[in-house]
Amino acid sequence: MEILIGIVLLVTYFLLIRFAAKGGNLMIGFFVMAVIWVALSIIGGKLTWDAAMLNVFEGGPESWGATAVIVIFGSWFGRILVETEIASSLIKKTVELSGENPLFTASLLCIVTSLIFTSTFGAGAVVAIGIIVLPIMMSLGVPKPLALSSYLMSVGSGMFVNIVLFKQMQGIFPKYLYDMNYLKFGFSAMAVQVIFVILMLSFGLRKRKVHHMAVSSVEKKIISVPWYALITPLIPVVLAIFFSWQPVPAFIVASIYALVVCGRFTSYKEGTRLITRTFFDGVVDVASLLGFLFILPMFNKASGVAAPFFQALLGNIIPNNALILCIGFAILLPLGLFRGPLTIFGAGSATVAILQAIGVPIALLFPLIYVPTIAMNLSACPTQSWNLWALNYTKVGAKEFLLTGVPWAWAAGIVNVAIVYFMFGL
Repeated sequence: MEILIGIVLLVTYFLLIRFAAKGGNLMIGFFVMAVIWVALSIIGGKLTWDAAMLNVFEGGPESWGATAVIVIFGSWFGRILVETEIASSLIKKTVELSGENPLFTASLLCIVTSLIFTSTFGAGAVVAIGIIVLPIMMSLGVPKPLALSSYLMSVGSGMFVNIVLFKQMQGIFPKYLYDMNYLKFGFSAMAVQVIFVILMLSFGLRKRKVHHMAVSSVEKKIISVPWYALITPLIPVVLAIFFSWQPVPAFIVASIYALVVCGRFTSYKEGTRLITRTFFDGVVDVASLLGFLFILPMFNKASGVAAPFFQALLGNIIPNNALILCIGFAILLPLGLFRGPLTIFGAGSATVAILQAIGVPIALLFPLIYVPTIAMNLSACPTQSWNLWALNYTKVGAKEFLLTGVPWAWAAGIVNVAIVYFMFGL
């Protein structure tokens, strides 16, 4: 009976992959999967309806309440960086200091973008910074597909240490900590992806002529802020790493600091109005993500109950050897594209459930699934919301985007999977 139910569960898993790859609504897809897997678990005697209501359909969304709060505050912080002109000033200073070498300027812009997104989160921030960075890069003579891929891969590289994204993952891996053990990997993976972005730029610009329009293209648009305001994007990360602060107070302190030093808190009325508006905008930026985050834990809870069926079916088939798993992930990294089985924001949640069921340790599985989620889904996939915006903004076709960015993202991902193996698999 367990093997038969395991087969049905596996069939529904492949149907989810197909549904996700065709662009289906993942919030609806995971809800349907949760219902099916709960029903099969009840039939298999592993769950009762009362327990399903309490622990899956009620307990699942409730368990991610704290994660949702962090997502909202992280998105609000991103709006504060944009509203106070801190993000744009960082970009302007970078362009001014980089001289007239297009490769050097573009590389520095990508490094700064990566640093900004170590703490900033949300489609609104990606859009607001993108409409500054992308025109500058294109004015330097960087081809549109190359400018697009380098910017989005830079956003993705910062996500390796972004505490907002980490907390979303922590909803699936509740015992995995944002500590120095993880951050050694996070900063290493971030550096690797930035290096591959620079290599991609070097290769793409090897025959390009120098342009001189970059600085003048931003001077008219950006209001300079005090130099000490430019450290604001690093404040939440520093507070979390060195002082063990929790994300919400770290974001609040950083946001208030930004408002005060940039002169945006000149009066109680103006300050409170700005906070209210940016908070509202921040929530709107992540509204669809929040819906997904409240449905996904239903499926995660259901997959935990269904684990014995996968163990009975696949326990002796799928290897849980760390080296074989890492080699498999490195080869199959592009399956993180199009909401496939190697991105947590797609069918990858089901993949994680299966791998956990057959005994893959969380210490290895967390960073392993993180690599394709970031390198492929967030950095190089047209189905990611902010990537889709960037495609429309630059008028770059999806095929050009994929051909430009995916090979480099794949290469960066392979190196990072190797780092995962040597740090967590030995």
